[in-house]
Amino acid sequence: MSADLGLFLGIGFVAGAAYFRLLLWNARLFARPGSLFAAIAMQALRFGALAAVLALLARQGAAALLLAALGVLLARSFFLRRVRACTP
Repeated sequence: MSADLGLFLGIGFVAGAAYFRLLLWNARLFARPGSLFAAIAMQALRFGALAAVLALLARQGAAALLLAALGVLLARSFFLRRVRACTP
């Protein structure tokens, strides 16, 4: 059972890492002239993919969903620290 809990946390972290990495790419698309459609499509893809992962994990129970959400928050914290370290 505890191995499953670690797995759910890991899935959440990977999903969150992908989400926030794509957020950086999405922000660059919004800033580039002439790529509004691509930026909007990427944003919808990001939201949809994360929602699908969390919905699938919710079918495994509340603990799986909460641990995945915690993984997403940990990925957010990791990426914020990384971005702040690279920004002047």
